[in-house]
Amino acid sequence: MQRCGMRGLVFAGLVLLAGVVLTPDARAQTAAERGKYLVMVAGCTDCHTPGHFLGNPDMTKYLGGSNVGFFIPDLGTFYGPNLTPDPETGLGKWTDDQVIHALQTGERPDGRVLAPTMPWRAYAGMKRSDVADIVAFLRSLTPVRNKVPGPFGPSEKATSFVFKILPPGG
Repeated sequence: MQRCGMRGLVFAGLVLLAGVVLTPDARAQTAAERGKYLVMVAGCTDCHTPGHFLGNPDMTKYLGGSNVGFFIPDLGTFYGPNLTPDPETGLGKWTDDQVIHALQTGERPDGRVLAPTMPWRAYAGMKRSDVADIVAFLRSLTPVRNKVPGPFGPSEKATSFVFKILPPGG
């Protein structure tokens, strides 16, 4: 019985090793391919693709900026910006280091702080190489010319659909 158990353990180990050897290595991906995967699992499309929150994402404007904003009391309304490399309405004029800095610190090149709904604190814990892969993917996108509304201050009226984030009892 013990001998059969040992054979089973050895067999399981060989199967596991074969799976590791035969499985394509994630490092064999290009930086942009890995970045695409990270963007997908991070859910970037949710806040940065028009129509996503309305149940009909416009994939011709993939990551081109949202048409749905988030209203936060005392702060205002914020729309997920255009992440494509368009130089006028997207990240086209930002350097790779500026994009990485914004993703990991919540601060834009102009010093403005990203909207509180942007989960940059989660990205702050990522390895810089992973964030650089995200940037490589964003750079590979077709530029989309799409200026999102806002941001709007707390007393300003938003010009597009808005989700309201309210505290309990609000």
